[in-house]
Amino acid sequence: MKQFQHLLYNYFLIPALACLFSTHTFAQSSDTLTIIGVGDIMIGTNFPSPIYLPPQDGAAMLEPVKEILQDADVTFGNLEGTLLDSGGKVKSCKDTTICYAFRSPTRYGKYLQDVGFDMVSLANNHSGDFGPEGRMSTMKTLDSLQIKYAGLLTTPVTTFVKDSITYGLAAFAPNEGTCDIRNIPEAQRIIRELDQMVDIVIVSFHGGAEGSRFQHVTRKKEIFYEEDRGNVYEFAHKMIDAGADIIFGHGPHVTRSVDYYKNRFIIYSMGNFCTYARFNLKGENGLAPIVKVYINKEGEFLKAEITATKQVGEGGPQVDPENKVIQTLQRLLASDFPEAPLKISNEGTITKYTHK
Repeated sequence: MKQFQHLLYNYFLIPALACLFSTHTFAQSSDTLTIIGVGDIMIGTNFPSPIYLPPQDGAAMLEPVKEILQDADVTFGNLEGTLLDSGGKVKSCKDTTICYAFRSPTRYGKYLQDVGFDMVSLANNHSGDFGPEGRMSTMKTLDSLQIKYAGLLTTPVTTFVKDSITYGLAAFAPNEGTCDIRNIPEAQRIIRELDQMVDIVIVSFHGGAEGSRFQHVTRKKEIFYEEDRGNVYEFAHKMIDAGADIIFGHGPHVTRSVDYYKNRFIIYSMGNFCTYARFNLKGENGLAPIVKVYINKEGEFLKAEITATKQVGEGGPQVDPENKVIQTLQRLLASDFPEAPLKISNEGTITKYTHK
C-alpha cells in the first residue's frame, strides 16, 4: 500500500500542488503524523493483596500526563499484567523473590481510554500471569474500550484506521504465548505481511536484560536469569528491513538509547512509565520518557520530542522539571550509537543531521 501511495503522491499530488502554491509548506504540514510511545504500565494489582491498589482506586494515576498523552494522532504503551477482577490460574515461580504476578481490576482499563491510549502491547512476561482466563479478560476489556492490542500468538498484529491513515501494530517478546522476538525470520514475515495492509507499521518489543546495570544496548544476544532475551539491536534493524516505520522497545525497566536506521526511529526501552507498588523505582528505574515521534506519511522520521517523567513514592508518572531522563538519553546516545545522525537538545527535541 505504501508503495502505491508513494507513486500517487510523487507523480500526481506534488505536481498538482506545485501549480497551486508557491511554497511546499501546506504539503509538508499535512503530511506529518505524530505517534506517542511510553513504557511499562501497571496501575495496580489486587494480587497477592488489595494493598497493592493505588489511592482513589487509581483514578488519578495518569492525570498529571493526560494532556501530553492526548496530544498525538496515535498513543501506545506496554500493558504489563492482566485486566482481571479475580480468579485465574496464577503462574508458578521457581524463585518468588524475582517473580511477580499482576492482576489489575478490569475497571482500570477505562483509565487508559480516558487519557488517550489507542493501542497497547500484550507481548511481555506478565500478560500470561493468570493463564488463559487472564488473557481472555484482558482482551475482552480492551475490546470493549476500543483499545487495540497485539503480540499474543492468537493476536500477533492489529490494524486500525484513524483520520484516513491505516496503522498496524505488531509486538514481540521472548515469553510463552507471545510472538517470539528471537525468531527473526518469522517476525520479518509478519512485518512484511502487515506492511502490505497498512500505511504505517509500528513494532513493539519486550526484550533485553533488566535493571540499571543493563542500560546499554550491547548489540548482542542478552541473557538474563538464564533466559534468552533476544538481540534487540539486530531485531530492531531487521524489522525495519522488513517494513517497520517505528520501533518502540520496553522490558529492561530503565530507559535505553534511541537509534536511527534507514530513516526510521528506534528507542530500545522506555522504562517504567506508570507502575504502582510492585516495581523498583529507585534512580534510573524511576525515570521514563514520553516519546512523541513525528513522521511523514511514508513513515520517515522527521523529529521527536521527549517529555521527561518520573515516578516517586509507590509510583505514578509526573513531569520531571529537572529533565533527568533527557540527560540519560543524551548520555546513552553518545556512548551506544555515536554513529547515529541524531542529536538531543537539553529540552528533549531529537533531530537528525546530515553530517557528523
